[in-house]
Formats: sequence, structure tokens, C-alpha cells
Amino acid sequence: MSEKPDHQRPEHAAFWDKRFAEGVTPWAASGVPQDLMRHAGTVSGTPRILIPGCGHAREAAWLAERDWDVTALDFSSAAVAVAARILAGSPVRLRHDDFFTFSETAPFDLVYERAFLCALPRKRWPDYARRMGELIVPGGALIGVFFHGDDPKGPPFGITPVALAELLAPWFTLEDARKVDDSLPVFAGREEWYVWRRRVS
Repeated sequence: MSEKPDHQRPEHAAFWDKRFAEGVTPWAASGVPQDLMRHAGTVSGTPRILIPGCGHAREAAWLAERDWDVTALDFSSAAVAVAARILAGSPVRLRHDDFFTFSETAPFDLVYERAFLCALPRKRWPDYARRMGELIVPGGALIGVFFHGDDPKGPPFGITPVALAELLAPWFTLEDARKVDDSLPVFAGREEWYVWRRRVS
């Protein structure tokens, strides 16, 4: 059996380019999740935050308006083009780059997750966890919304709470968890907000 073309394989940018170009983005919220707004209100100062797989980057724009130091990243050129229009005039650093290989001079205080892990084929999840451990300063945090489930097909590729804990345990400890009340229809009833604290040692 021949291999699927890149635009049918979510590990390739072409898959996401096609969907953004056609405007088929059911995972893209028109606003900012309530839990992110709630959590942002508990954070003092101007943290340095990364948003991988930023898509439309609406959360990035909202955080930058609060003087957070925001880097938004996506490997889809079509997604970056859409984000650039939304972020026009914003101080957000928008990068067309690969989360797994991009270079950064210093670790981040926070990384915000939303619809990124579930966009990745499961074979990439160990790399995701390792990369998060590299990118977040000890004492910092991986925050955001995670999609739960165990359906073999995707995206979205769901992860069970137990599997998520096992995935992140080498680098992070769970600090907060709560059910999400404002999910989009594609994720409804299957999302949870987490704060994973980066281990100091």
C-alpha cells in the first residue's frame, strides 16, 4: 500500500496548510478560554511565554495586550499567514518554525498548550514531553487545555489522564487540574485545564 500524501498526514505542514487555506479549522476558538484568563490573573510580572502550534494566535494577542512577552510558533505557513493578520500591530513574536527543532536563546517561564498535543501523531508524544522539559525553565510551567480520549484515529488524538501523567512525569509535577466548561464542539466534554510545574531538580 502506498504512503499517504503529505496533505493527509498531520505530522506534515501540508496537512495543516490545506485546512487553514480552506478555512476548515473547527479547533480554532474565536476568543480566549476562560481558564487561561483565570490563570493569567494569578501570574505577576511579565512572563516569557511560548505558544506552539499557535494557529490563529488569538490567545497570543490577548496575552501580549497584558504585557506578557509572547512568542507564537507554527510550522504551517498558511497558519502563520492567518496569525499575521490577526496579530497586526501586536508585539507578539510570530515565528514560522518547527517546535521540535527551532532554536531559542533562553528557556521560557511558561508554555501554553491548546490543541497542539492532540494534533500530533502519538509517535511524537515522547518528543513533545522531552522538548517541553527543555524549553521551560525549572520552576516554570506548562499550562493549558489538554484533550482526553483513546480513539485510535485522529486528529484530534486524545490522551488519557493517566497516560498524560506518565508522559510528563520525568519533567513535571501536576499542580492544578479542572474540567473545561467552554470547549468548542469538536472537543466538548473531553478537555481539562492543567498546570504542570517544571521540576527544579
